Amino acid sequence: MPNTKLFGRIIAGLAVLGLLLFGLVSCGTTVEPGNVGVKIRTLGGAAGVDRQPLSSGWHFKGIGERIVEYPVIQRTYSYTREPDERGPENEEIAFADNTGLPMTADVAITLQVNPASAPKLYETYRLTFDQLLDGPIRNDVRSAIAAEAERVNVDALYSGGRQLVIQRALARVSARWARHGVTVTQLDWIGTIRYPDVILQAIQAKTRTDQETLTARAQVAKAQAQAEAQIAAARGQAESIRIINEALAANPRYVELKAVEKWDGKLPQVTGAGGAPFINLREPPR
Repeated sequence: MPNTKLFGRIIAGLAVLGLLLFGLVSCGTTVEPGNVGVKIRTLGGAAGVDRQPLSSGWHFKGIGERIVEYPVIQRTYSYTREPDERGPENEEIAFADNTGLPMTADVAITLQVNPASAPKLYETYRLTFDQLLDGPIRNDVRSAIAAEAERVNVDALYSGGRQLVIQRALARVSARWARHGVTVTQLDWIGTIRYPDVILQAIQAKTRTDQETLTARAQVAKAQAQAEAQIAAARGQAESIRIINEALAANPRYVELKAVEKWDGKLPQVTGAGGAPFINLREPPR
């Protein structure tokens, strides 16, 4: 009988110990690697955000306390028309050029939170990091791109100016979030800007016209070069003939000399009255 009582006490003790361990575990939170934790107290005189970030690992969470995780490794997030890992919402960025022509585009942002700044960041916005991405950060990206895009026209954007727009927008967003401990290192277009169809067709037609004009100019330049070459050749030939004529006029027996060089020694067979050989066989007067 005493053994039975002892066994019962051991079982009861183990049960109490199990309940205590379960309660202890349920009162804690594990901060995943790559994140820091921000502890928020809602009760007592110390209510508010704890200024000291929690490193990765298990942390006790008392009554009236909760822990929010913030990623502190560099990450890239995309604002796209199509659904992504954060949901099916259309998050494309809308903006306009300096004429008010509307257009949209998908944009990617690369950023990183300074671990020491995570508590202050949460205290300022009272939002999780995903909520920051969907709200304030996205709004600043849209505002920065819109402010830079409205400084140029659609032709400039289409012909390569979009890279200058996105780099200037990056400078705006980076400066805006640096004071909150968020380092924005990159802002990029994903794919091409979506222009209205009528504008896209007009731009493409203009591009074709410009290309045809350049081709026509090249053909004209080629024809002019060929004509100038022919004129130069004709001038050269005329000058050559002039020089030969002058030389022959100054040396009238030169032709006879060339004929003698080619003569085979036989007199030409001349028929008919008045025939005479091509070469004058008489000696010149002395």
